[in-house]
Amino acid sequence: MAWTIVQARLPRPAMTCNVPSGALMSHHLKFFIDGAWVDPAVPALLDVIDPSTEEAFTQISVGGKADVDRAVAAAKAAFQSFAVTDRSERLALLKRILEIYNERYEDIAAAVSREMGAPLAFARESQAWAGRAHLEATIAAFERFEFSEKRGSTMVVKEPIGVCALITPWNWPLNQIVCKVAPAIAAGCTVVLKPSEIAPISGIIFAEVIEAAGTPKGVFNMVNGNGPDVGQVMAGHPDVDMVSFTGSTRAGIIVAKTAAETVKRVAQELGGKSANIILPDADLETAVRKGVEGCFGNSGQSCDAPTRMLVPADRHDEALLFARDVAEAFIVGDPQAEDTVLGPVVSEIQFNKIQRLIEVGIEEGALLVTGGPGRPENLNRGYYVRPTIFGHVSPDMTIAREEIFGPVLSILPYETEEQAIAIANDTVYGLAAYIQSGDIEHARKVAARMRAGSVYLNYPEWDTFAPFGGYKQSGNGREYADWAIHDFLEIKGIVGWDG
Repeated sequence: MAWTIVQARLPRPAMTCNVPSGALMSHHLKFFIDGAWVDPAVPALLDVIDPSTEEAFTQISVGGKADVDRAVAAAKAAFQSFAVTDRSERLALLKRILEIYNERYEDIAAAVSREMGAPLAFARESQAWAGRAHLEATIAAFERFEFSEKRGSTMVVKEPIGVCALITPWNWPLNQIVCKVAPAIAAGCTVVLKPSEIAPISGIIFAEVIEAAGTPKGVFNMVNGNGPDVGQVMAGHPDVDMVSFTGSTRAGIIVAKTAAETVKRVAQELGGKSANIILPDADLETAVRKGVEGCFGNSGQSCDAPTRMLVPADRHDEALLFARDVAEAFIVGDPQAEDTVLGPVVSEIQFNKIQRLIEVGIEEGALLVTGGPGRPENLNRGYYVRPTIFGHVSPDMTIAREEIFGPVLSILPYETEEQAIAIANDTVYGLAAYIQSGDIEHARKVAARMRAGSVYLNYPEWDTFAPFGGYKQSGNGREYADWAIHDFLEIKGIVGWDG
């Protein structure tokens, strides 16, 4: 998910978030297969935990191989007719999906807030909005997309790849679901979606949107479940032609190995450890402030978050003071309170991982500027993490190399620009990089040397038409707009077209 700044806000009167029971409860125990809500082949339930309370607020059904087989069969049967539909039909379908999505917008925001602990304002203005924005971008790109071109006597045709298995994460649920489903439909593919079992309710609502939009049966199917029992089965299924996966690099490797048995295409958007180089000619205070906000957005749970801030060594201590002041202004608390800026992280597993890495940072000798282990004051339950800043971090420290996925920023000093570039690129990841400079030409020259799929100069606005994806162990393939449509197409050359 693209980098998003979250501004620290002053306290305001509390606001409650009432999740409409009818909208959110009717299909929790069902899968959506072949145009209908169906029971799992073997009943099995999983609690969905509210990370702000550590308590279950609902349950979902989780599936297995029989459910995947049924969903893939439905998608395979539907592909024959859907693949040859006219562009205008698929465009009209996407526009209906967008219309119904907007009608369910508040339900979606409420679900995201509850299932992953996102503050309600952030769930509405960033999480739910991301799904809308990507639908709009896909529609705009699709309207001008070319599916064929003439090269000499050869006609080059782009055709839908087939049945696509879509596996999406919990941290930006609607962003990733729409980034896969919308371009797949535009391309003429049929899909089986497995949303994250940690944050599944927004995915269920999206399936309701798909149904209400009149999507032909079998074009979209959804099976909830865990990675080994559903995701991995989808990746290895002989009737699946492509897998699009977003998640950890570890899980991505498993998906790729499984998919390799049937030589299917795999598009992956994986982990990151993105560097944010603040050049000497940047406004240090502004660059540090926005860098902290970008790192902490979504409680630090973004794969492309600028988690390594590189600052000139002679201004390192000054940067620490700016960062500390910004971090300590963040309001951490109840996602339903309007003044909350940071909610909890998504799960106990994630909380424990972050706590371990904070402790490792201290043990390895990094300077703890603010934050640290444990929950913030006055919060004795919920997976809340203290906004944490480390200074005097060296490139070999664990917190400078391992993806933390929480509100934890490492600040590293550098002596020369060459050293900064070397440190930034010295990672197994390559999802994003950030450059801050008072001279745009200077920033562009440094950007050209970044080994990353996206480079952001001076904290730009989010661009849903830019390609999004990574180098190295951050994955392959590209998402967003027409870049994503290409991923769901095969290329056919018809030679001798002119006869």
